[in-house]
Formats: sequence, C-alpha cells, structure tokens
Amino acid sequence: MKIRTEYLIFIIIIHLIFIALSLQLLNRPLFFLAAEILILISIFFSILIYKHVIDPVNVISAAVESIRERDFSTKLVKIGHYEMDRLIEVYNLMIEQLRLERLKQQEKHYFMQKLISASPTAIILLDLEERIITLNKTAEKFLDVSLPQVEQERLYDIPGRIFLELGRLRSGEARIIRISGVETYKCQRASFLDRGFNHHFIIMEKLTDEMIKTEKKAYGSVIRMMSHEMNNSIGAVNSILESSLSYVRHLPAAERDSFLNGINTAIARNSQLNRFMNNFAEVVRIPDPRNRLENLHDLIKNIAVLMSGEFQKRDIIWEEDLVSGSFLVNIDIQQIEQVLVNVIKNACESIENGGRIEIITRREPVKILIVRDNGKGVPEEIRDRLFVPFFSTKRNGQGIGLTLTREILLKHGCKFSLDTLAQGKTEFKIEFSEQVI
Repeated sequence: MKIRTEYLIFIIIIHLIFIALSLQLLNRPLFFLAAEILILISIFFSILIYKHVIDPVNVISAAVESIRERDFSTKLVKIGHYEMDRLIEVYNLMIEQLRLERLKQQEKHYFMQKLISASPTAIILLDLEERIITLNKTAEKFLDVSLPQVEQERLYDIPGRIFLELGRLRSGEARIIRISGVETYKCQRASFLDRGFNHHFIIMEKLTDEMIKTEKKAYGSVIRMMSHEMNNSIGAVNSILESSLSYVRHLPAAERDSFLNGINTAIARNSQLNRFMNNFAEVVRIPDPRNRLENLHDLIKNIAVLMSGEFQKRDIIWEEDLVSGSFLVNIDIQQIEQVLVNVIKNACESIENGGRIEIITRREPVKILIVRDNGKGVPEEIRDRLFVPFFSTKRNGQGIGLTLTREILLKHGCKFSLDTLAQGKTEFKIEFSEQVI
C-alpha cells in the first residue's frame, strides 16, 4: 500500500472519530462549536502535512522514474522544503554528472563505430557467446557476406573455409590464412574488457596484393637473369657445336654417324633447354590484356571442339550448363582461351578414366564461369599452395600452367578459386569484374 493511501486512511479514521465524539456535545452548544472548530483546524493541518509528505514522495518517484528510463536530462525543481531542497540539489548534481558521463560514452562509442566502419582492416566483433554482432564494410567485402546474413551466428557454424579458419583462432593468436591458394589474410584474435566481461574481436588484413607483387618481383628478377645467362650460353654452345659439324668429313666413315648423332643430340637438348626457359619467361612477359566484348559461349564451344580428342581418349563426358542467349564479357579472348585450356587440361588429367567435366555460366548476382570435374580432387595439404608460383604436384611438372592462369586472371581483375567440394567435385570458379551485358 502506498504511503499516501495509508496517510489518507489514517486521517479519515481519526477525523471520523473526532466527529463522532463532537456529536456527544450537541446539548452543549459552546463545547460543540469549539470541537467543530478544532476538527476544521485539524483537517487543515492534516492537508498541509499531507502536502509536505506527499510532495517529496512525488519528487523522489519522478527522480527514480527518470533514472529507470535512463533520462539524465531531467532536473528537479526545489519545492521550498529545506531538507527536500538539499536532497534535490544533490540529485541534480548527480544527474548532471551522469549526463556528462553518458555523453562522453556516447561520443566515444560513436567515434569507435565510425573508426571501425572506415577502417581498411576488416573487424569482426563477437559477443560473450562467440556470436557475431558487428562486421564493418571491409569485413563484409572480404567475407562476401552482409551483417544480416551472419548476425548472431557462430563462426564455425557458417559455411565456408574462411569462417572455419577464423573460428579456430585462439585469443591472442595471429596467423596467415590463405584461401583457395590466392586470397591471403593476416588474422588476429584479441579481446577487450567491457562492464567486467571479455569481448573478443577478430581483425583481418588482406595481404594478397602485396604478396603477389613481392612474389612477382622476386621470381621475375630471377627468371630474367637466368634467361639472359642461359640464352647467351646456349647460343655460344650451339654455335660451337654447329661449327664442329664441318669436321665430320675429316673423320673416318665408321665414326661419322656417331659424331653427327652426338652433335645433333646436344643441339636438340640445348634447344629443349631454351624452350624450357622460355616457358618461365612467358609468365614474366604476359602483356596487359586488350579487352573487347566477347561472347564467352562461343569460346566455350571452340574449346570443346579443340579438346574433343582428349575427351575421347580418356572417356570423359563433356557437359554444358550455360545461361540462355549470349554471354558477353570484356576480356582478352586469347588470354582467357589460354586460361580455359589450362584449366580443362588439368581437369582431364585429374580424371583417371570415365569421368565428367561440366562447364557452367551464371549471370546473377555477378557473371560467373565454373569448370567442374569429378576427378581426384585437391588434397587438403596442398590446397593453400595451388597458386604459389611454379608449384606443381606432377612428377615432371613445372608449375607454369596455374601460375600463368593466375597472372592472366589477376590482370583481368577477376576473382577466382580452385577447391574440392564436400560432394567430391572440384570447381575452378572465375568471377568476372564487370557485369554481363
């Protein structure tokens, strides 16, 4: 029961008793009149006391309600009661301090939100249950998702290898994560203290462009130096060997064939070595693409004819799942043809016998080309090294095919990946940089 209710009940009961007692003095008019005057005075002072009691209660209730509603802008007005006015003064000082502290916190929070949003580094904030609560724009771009798609999801519950790798990070751990052999990120997990609880966050820094530039600069310098030295040496050696052929007539007839075979074999080997070195040099000398609008479907049909002999030889079924109509993209047709030939050749080599290769095009949400096969797939242990320059799993492989493919697609501004899916199918996916027309 509220104080005001209790007070009113008490006052009503007391004055009813007073009125009942005064009625006993009706036969004595003077005493009855005096009793009625005293009752009226008592009622007046009761109302006055009620006002002095209830007004502070109302003030305290209003103050409590403001604090409950987190309204720190409302101040109390003094009511003319000394003790209560001192309490109101203390309350107003307290509420002003709370308002200033809240304003500072809001400014800091706003600044942090702006800083996180504008940061070129991807930032992922997690709650106490390891669920995603915030992604900045850079993180959405790196992870190819939007916040509503993954909000309140745990990292390891979201499909995709990048989320699985991020979910494995421990607090304070930093490491390099390479996805599909191309995309490379430096990822670190840390925490901050908020209201006595540790909140974790993950920062991601993209290293792909810097690493590719560093790699290309390093192997480009080495290849140019090797090519220069080898060409000079091979040219001089072949000149000497060809000059030696003039001495064949001075040899006995029985030795001439052996001499000629030896010299010709040495010249042929030098030529093979020169071609071998030129293959590496081609990666460094890839020209910038001369892009034009081309129908990718026509290119796919031509490659199918070109590779038909290989398909028959290996008993491979070729399937096409192409969108209707033309598929116009802005590309250098010769360079992209070289990419697709390399990719399809690798797909053929991964199929031992009686496999299937499917080529797919899609227009939405971006223009995509997929080459899918059901071959041996990409082993987990080499997945991150697929596009490392000149890395190869073949016995006599030079690793030039995928390196050349990587350089061409990067020059075209394409996103690409090579991965084996859960159902045992391997996909080479290319996302072109411009919208399909």
